Amino acid sequence: MTRITLSRLPGDRLRVRDRDTELALATGDLPAYVQAREADRPRWVWDDTARWYPSLLTAGVRVERCHDLRLGRHLVRRAPAADPRLLEGEESEHWDRLRPSAPSDPALFSVDDRVEFLDAEREDARQLAAVAASNEAPRLGLLLAAESAGALAAAEMTHAGVPWRVDVHERLLTDLLGPRPPRGARPQGLEALAAEVRQAFGIPALNPDSRPELLAALRRAGLDATDTRASTLRRLEHPGIVPLLRYKQLAHLFQTNGWAWADQWVSGGRFRPSYQPAGSSTGRWSSNGGGALSFPVQVRPAAVADEGWVFVVADVAQLEPRVLAGMSGDRALARSAQGADLYQGMVDDGAVATRNDAKLGLLGAMYGATSGESGRMVAGLTRRYPQAFGLVEEAARAGERGQVVRTLLGRGSPGLGEDWGLDAEGRPADPDAQARRRRSYGRFTRNFVVQGTGAEWALCWIADLRNRLWRLHDVGPLDSRPHLVFFLHDEVVVHTPAALADASAAQIGEAATAAGSLLFRELSIDFPLNISIVRSYADAGKPGAAVEDQ
Repeated sequence: MTRITLSRLPGDRLRVRDRDTELALATGDLPAYVQAREADRPRWVWDDTARWYPSLLTAGVRVERCHDLRLGRHLVRRAPAADPRLLEGEESEHWDRLRPSAPSDPALFSVDDRVEFLDAEREDARQLAAVAASNEAPRLGLLLAAESAGALAAAEMTHAGVPWRVDVHERLLTDLLGPRPPRGARPQGLEALAAEVRQAFGIPALNPDSRPELLAALRRAGLDATDTRASTLRRLEHPGIVPLLRYKQLAHLFQTNGWAWADQWVSGGRFRPSYQPAGSSTGRWSSNGGGALSFPVQVRPAAVADEGWVFVVADVAQLEPRVLAGMSGDRALARSAQGADLYQGMVDDGAVATRNDAKLGLLGAMYGATSGESGRMVAGLTRRYPQAFGLVEEAARAGERGQVVRTLLGRGSPGLGEDWGLDAEGRPADPDAQARRRRSYGRFTRNFVVQGTGAEWALCWIADLRNRLWRLHDVGPLDSRPHLVFFLHDEVVVHTPAALADASAAQIGEAATAAGSLLFRELSIDFPLNISIVRSYADAGKPGAAVEDQ
């Protein structure tokens, strides 16, 4: 496959290495060049997808594949099967300084900073050499390709945006909070609830947004509270608790998805968040802005497909337990995972008496439950599924020894750190404190191997799906065809012309099957999907909305 490297040069110019040809282009000429070369399906190599791809999409140019050097460097440096020393050389320290691009970044081709003018060809050669020298080169290469494809999908979702009805959003806010308040003021609905809370606790000046004031009020009322989290408050009995919980819920909505949020993140009838691929250590995505990974239930009715279009919403049933079966090669658990409900499959297989027992046991194994009902179930199921439960147990023991662990494709976990054995003053911590930190890290590594491999499956899913959707309709730019508009760990939302809804749903299912086959070649693992075709995202999963469980 042809690799074409792109490097920025001072003065709004670019250096392109296309096989044996090197040429300089003006920044404005890049879209036409990419469009012409895309017919040969090359892999575009650049420092950061979020710095290059949005301008191409704006110009109506979509690319099939790329290699994101920033993401690749981060992966290779941490991968246990790769030698990070092979990444050292000229400009290495500048590559290490490169951070994810965000919408608020200044103009990317005019900043006179060394990090802005890195040599992509040199760094690409180093990364290719590091992967080739690894004893797990095929897996690591697949991970790098999937991670880069995820970056393309993230840029496309921001470009296309989620169709968003601002009028519906504002009506929902007004119904819940009252009219839009002046800047810096509380809405009337919140102010009324604050008054109820003050009256119930007998403190006229109480500010329910102040944690210290609220804790003092709770203790003054004779309530044993060490924090003000909703889960803690629900356990308390007092006339002020109900309005306080309602206040906290609506205050959160006002702060995170209120009028100011819409002003900043909704434009042209689209919610355009900024995703950060591999934003967490496990490879799961996070958000650079807009709260991309959470649509509160209260505002979901504002996500409405365009006229003549629909949303196809699909989520995977019990992703991480299925991933555990696949990566461990546990055929007994894989047999239980056949069909829509893995937990019920464990019951039907005779492993446990109830579905709740199965759920308690599997989640306990992945999250480190050692006591209570969950701990008891873990002990019993370990004998039934020794490979699956043994894999997470060994990951936990490795973490307790201070070792890093890895996902199926080779993503390495962050280490304990050099100062793990020190106290706050930098002195050696006492043995009990050190043991607690090791156990805590062991719980992290236990879950890391499964959650991280689940993220890899999801990356392969959307990497394949974005190309399948593109091929469903062969005319027009990205947002005139079926396209991804939302992704959250184990859920995707596709915006599609209604006439292509069934075909889009079929492609979502086929991409899920293909991702499982790609990762777990030696063991067939079912990844059933709950699929809904709806006009409003709020209706996904409701009775009558589901098309099928694949």
